Amino acid sequence: MIWIGAILFIATTTWIGFEWSNRLANRPKHIRQVKNALQILEAEMMYSHLPLQEAFYTIQKQTPFPIHAFFDRLYKNMYYESKDFQVVWENSLDAFMDISCLGKNEQEILRQFGQTLGKHDFLQQQKHIQLAASHLERELEAANEQYQRYGKMTKSLGILCGVFVVLLLL
Repeated sequence: MIWIGAILFIATTTWIGFEWSNRLANRPKHIRQVKNALQILEAEMMYSHLPLQEAFYTIQKQTPFPIHAFFDRLYKNMYYESKDFQVVWENSLDAFMDISCLGKNEQEILRQFGQTLGKHDFLQQQKHIQLAASHLERELEAANEQYQRYGKMTKSLGILCGVFVVLLLL
């Protein structure tokens, strides 16, 4: 019975290590997806002159999960609930952060971007989109570096921590 518990404990810590490594690997991917969505938003606003709600619908059709879910939620909340845009943005962003691998820095960038969205003319809005994209580019570089540095280590750390604790308890 002790051996079964030890094996289960090692399997659990190994799974935690692999999950942590997976989150580190997905963070740069999700940042790139957000940057692409911002580029689509810029194009839709500048060239198609679409209202935000329709732009969100267009973006959600063109982006993969989890970005798709974020813009789908924005679109539906703007369509079905006539709340203040800031409330809709904040609620959608909070739900998005639960399903994505983005960090607090990216959340703050998106939160500040949402505060400016729809409040300026086209040229000012384009500058805000480009500013958010440049901040996300900086975070993308940091996320890639963090994955390179810690990605493999977290997998090994999960296994080794499980073995260490089991050896201590036996």
